[in-house]
Amino acid sequence: MITTDFVPGSPSWLDLGSPDTAAAARFYGSVFGWEFRPHGPETGGYGVFRQGGRTVAGMGPLTEEGARSAWMIYFHSADVEATAASVQRAGGTVRVPPMGPGDGEGRMAQFTDPQGGQFAVFQPGTYPGLEDADRPGALSWTELYTTDAAAAKQFYGTVFGWVTEDIPLPGGGGTYALISPAGGGKERMQGGLMELTPEHLALNGGRPYWHPVFGSGDCDATVAKVTEGGGSVQMGPETAEGVGRLAVCLDPAGADFVVLQPEGGAAA
Repeated sequence: MITTDFVPGSPSWLDLGSPDTAAAARFYGSVFGWEFRPHGPETGGYGVFRQGGRTVAGMGPLTEEGARSAWMIYFHSADVEATAASVQRAGGTVRVPPMGPGDGEGRMAQFTDPQGGQFAVFQPGTYPGLEDADRPGALSWTELYTTDAAAAKQFYGTVFGWVTEDIPLPGGGGTYALISPAGGGKERMQGGLMELTPEHLALNGGRPYWHPVFGSGDCDATVAKVTEGGGSVQMGPETAEGVGRLAVCLDPAGADFVVLQPEGGAAA
């Protein structure tokens, strides 16, 4: 499970790059009940989503020419410079070099893995990161679709020390690798990765990508809000044995995310 007592390599932040932050704020407010709070003009329009008084995500305008609207997942790092060096040694690239004052809210950097998947790290300062997780409307899982599962496991294992466990997908649908942070044990399991061919990665031009999974107390009701708000559904809702009821969704700008109602009923 994802928690807010972060350990190295565990998900600690996520943010959305959107071509229309006002429209995105309305959409996610209608779907999850989030409230968007902009930080001010000095941040270029960046702000945070809050739920029940706790921060669950961030959002800012798209800054890269030609970039698609997407969620970026950040993993906890005690030293972003050391993580950047590890990424490069393992064959990845630095997209956004380490930035942020050491005595400020925190430091971050963004990277691309050797197969093309984009991810980031956050080193907390006065700001800890996510304040809510593993509940309805909060991050509950992270997932990587990649073109080479073995290479991805080796890369992220080198950078973060992740431990993976392969399980077969139902109906002969391939293999899914469960991810746990180094030394965290299965109770800290935080995500998964699976191998897909480029034609099944059309959303990102055939390149690997990460996406978030948000908890829901009622998957079907949440999906209805997605479509009512102008979003769409790529898959589901459907029930996955041992997991729960889920759906793969797109917001109105095309950013993908998954809605999951854990098995056993409403999310805790």
